[in-house]
Amino acid sequence: MSAQISFTFETPGGPRTSSVTYERRGAGEPLLLLHGIGHHWQAWEPVLDILAAERDVVAVDLPGFGTSPALPDGCDYDLSTVVPVLGAFCTALGIERPHVAGNSLGGLLALALGREKLVRSVTALSPAGFWSEGERRYAFWTLRAMRAAALSMPVPLIERLSRSAAGRTALTSTIYARPGRRSPEAVVAETLALREATGFRETLEAGRTVLFGDDVPAVPVTVAWGTQDRLLLRRQGVRAKRAVPGARLVRLPGCGHVPMNDDPALVARVILDGSR
Repeated sequence: MSAQISFTFETPGGPRTSSVTYERRGAGEPLLLLHGIGHHWQAWEPVLDILAAERDVVAVDLPGFGTSPALPDGCDYDLSTVVPVLGAFCTALGIERPHVAGNSLGGLLALALGREKLVRSVTALSPAGFWSEGERRYAFWTLRAMRAAALSMPVPLIERLSRSAAGRTALTSTIYARPGRRSPEAVVAETLALREATGFRETLEAGRTVLFGDDVPAVPVTVAWGTQDRLLLRRQGVRAKRAVPGARLVRLPGCGHVPMNDDPALVARVILDGSR
């Protein structure tokens, strides 16, 4: 069962309070899992139990996503705010310098946590922030279109579409290379998570000027990219390697933008290898 915890974090205007929903499983060295924009912690469900066999796994709903409340009024959804929130969250759970793995937005946050030396290792799956301006506009347009579609469809239609492989493809083929493998229940839940994400617009707005150009020399870094990523094209992995020259760059054959469901065994192995 997931839980929710409240904690304080520092801002330029003084301490504020936030709450985060999380799922915790397993034992071993701590591993923090961060999902992408519009998603929720359940994005990691295909790999959670594999990871939990060797790690104390904490999968979070980022602020304003899943069932985590929005950030307090006046707080931006940029790296300078969300990174301290995640640091304070780990402190509240009694976790010191976890390993971290993130996908898309979560991958960008994972690299930022590594840059701030708040984690032991970083595994970034198709991380945001290595795009050209044209690629960023394409990704943001696609995300807005996905959100608009989710908002426009009545729940009974979403449920009906999710019952067939063709319907699941229509709903999720932008992020999965093998959308038919996703369960109907998971597709309904993540479509509703996208439509109900209170932090979606603010997060996109904060990302308009983001380019991750800093090295992360203090911790081991793995960057992995699906060969079938249709949202953040795999050539962005080459830019990530140039920005973080010490990173291990891994190819995920046959995987889309959210690779955990496309090949759980491969993704779990990449994360465990990166966090040894």
